[in-house]
Order: sequence, then C-alpha cells, then structure tokens
Amino acid sequence: MSATQDESAQQRHTPDSGAEATSLEHLDMHVARERFEASTDFTLAIEEEFALVDPESLELVNRFQDLHAACMGDELLAEAAVGELISSEIEIRSGKSESFGEATERQSERRERLFAQARAQGIALAATGTHPWADYLDQEIIDTAHYRRLREELRWVAQRNNTWSLHVHMGVRGADRAVAVCDYLRGVLPQLLALSANSPFLDGRATGLHTVRTEIFTRTFPRCGVHEPFGDWDTYADFIDVLTRTDSIVEATQLWWSVRPHHAFGTVELRICDAQARGSESFALAGMIAACIAQAALDHDDGRLATPLRQREIEENLWRAIRHGMDGRMIDYERRTEIPTREAVDRLVAWTAPARESLGIEVSIPDANGAQRAYRALASGASIREIFKDSVAETERTYAPEGVSTT
Repeated sequence: MSATQDESAQQRHTPDSGAEATSLEHLDMHVARERFEASTDFTLAIEEEFALVDPESLELVNRFQDLHAACMGDELLAEAAVGELISSEIEIRSGKSESFGEATERQSERRERLFAQARAQGIALAATGTHPWADYLDQEIIDTAHYRRLREELRWVAQRNNTWSLHVHMGVRGADRAVAVCDYLRGVLPQLLALSANSPFLDGRATGLHTVRTEIFTRTFPRCGVHEPFGDWDTYADFIDVLTRTDSIVEATQLWWSVRPHHAFGTVELRICDAQARGSESFALAGMIAACIAQAALDHDDGRLATPLRQREIEENLWRAIRHGMDGRMIDYERRTEIPTREAVDRLVAWTAPARESLGIEVSIPDANGAQRAYRALASGASIREIFKDSVAETERTYAPEGVSTT
C-alpha cells in the first residue's frame, strides 16, 4: 500500500474507495514510466500498521470500522487512517513529505490523534509483527470489493495474514534508475529485516524465530519477497504486462515484493520490516530505510552501484535474518565468509553516511531490538502474555507521549 497524499484522498471516505477506478491506470506501464520520469528525488512517506486489541484481555478485536469511522471525524486522520485486509488492523500514513524531518513531524501528529481516537473507543493499539496468540480464523476480512476479491483469490493465504509492518516510500526520479535501485536494495533486505525483527511469538508459543511475520506474509503471498533483478524498466514493464494480460493481477498493489517501484507515485517502496513496539525505533528504522534508498540512487548516479546479488545469495541471508535476527551471522559474499549481523548492519550505517548527511537523517541502532528483548524477558521467567502486555504499554507510551484528547 502507499502513503502519498493522492491515495490518501482517494481513500478518505471508505477503506478502498478509488481503488477500482485507478487499478487499470496503475497497470498502464507507459503512464507509470511517466510518473517516475516526473518524480521528485527523495520526497518520502511513512506507513505504520497497528493491531487493534482489547485493553484488558489483549485479544485482537474486529473493530476497524468503529475506529475508522471515528477517524473520519478528524481532519488529519480522515486522509491518513486506512484499512489493511483484516478488521483488527489499522494503518496511518504520513502523506508525501519533502524531508525526513517533515515526514516524522507529520506522522507524530497522526500517531497522537490515532491513539486518542483508539482510547476513546476503548481500543488499545499494538505494534509487533504478529499477535502472540490470536487465532487467525477469528479475524474478519474487511468487507469491501477490494478485500473480497483478495479473499477470493488468495483464500487461506489472505486469512492467515495477521501481520503488522512498517513501510517507507521515497521518490526516485527516472524509471530505469528506480528499477536499478530496487534491484540493488534486494541485497540489503536481510540486514533491514534483522534490524526490525519483532515477531518471535505465534499461537501462544515462542517460535524460535526472530521474525515469524516474514514466514507468514513474505513466504506465502504470491509475487512477494525478493524478486529477481530486472535490469531496466522495459524488462520490468514487459513482465508486468504479461501478468496483466494473463489476468494474474488486476491492480499494481498485487505486486507484493519486499522492495518495489510504486506505479501510482513514482516511489521506491521498501516493505520488509516488522512493526516496531517503540515509536522512536520505528522512526529510526524508517530513517535507515530512507537512507538506503537514497544512497543507492546516489551511487547509481556516480556509477558506483554494485552488481545486484543473486537470488540464492539473498535468500540465504534472509533466512538467517528470519531465524536469528540481530543475534545471528550473515554471509559476506565478496569475502566468502560469515560476519556478525550487527556488523552487517553497521556497514549499512557507514555506507549511507553521505545520503544521511545530505538528507538530515540521524539513525541509532538499539542495543536490543524487539525480538531480542522479548526472548531475554522470556528467559528471565516472564510469560508471553506479560511480555506482550508490556509491549502494548510501551507502544502507547512511546507513540503517543503527549496524550492528545479527542475533545
């Protein structure tokens, strides 16, 4: 999904209004190319997804319609709050911003207002990649034409996808350039995923994974995860044309790859990461993602963008991120050896220094991310329910510290 002002306006009144009318346009690859050729470099937008839970039981609640209706009475949230497949989830979008600072400022105000509306409705908001014990069969899919079609097409895959994520869009001028950036960024997806890992629990159990969300969504949805490198826009457009002609897709949002050119807005969208329990860590991660996109574009301009990694190479490191998160090791394919995942992330921080300086983005890598904190708490004797309760409280405290009122 996207987070620019145009789409927010389309979805102001209902969760998928405008989707049917624009789907064919977004699959017109000539029009999409023109959007990239006219795009403005390094504008950006942030999307954050939250689970709707009962404040006492912490069970998921199918109350999207209630919360969304309340949001429609708020000038900012009317454009920012949207649905995401299931009725126990809501997403807020910063809208198109000229700088990272503007994006975080806009999103901070939207966070405050969303949490205030949720409190007024008797709903708590959680920000982890998965709910630790909820039964996916109890979750209702939003009743709109868009999501009814998705449910009919994907069946169990759609029903099982009870997951929450963080997405970042960044404007990249030039269609071939955007494809080159996406091709290269495939190789940094494992590091960003490991950094974000925040879904160790599922079905009431510790999974042993650091991001089980990735196994649920990225590994089961079609046209998801890591695509092969396309090389240029024409090759990419030709493949999309085949998918369209064969009725494999009817709208561009059915391209669920973890990094993708977004046809409607001329942005590169990176969507591999788990939702973050702490508001500050969500912004830090968004800043890291934005810096990676911008640095890849700058390296492309300077002729220094390295050859994209091969599919099998990325998949090996992706599994390591899923299984061990920041506690693991990754393969440095240039040196043909293992390195600690934290060192791999530190290399990303160093690589993006020019882009971060240019764009005014500061990043900090936490001593422990969500999954690491959860496993340490579990080892210390805390129950999964206690760990999740603390996470929900921390999300309330760090995403909406001002406690804005709805009145």
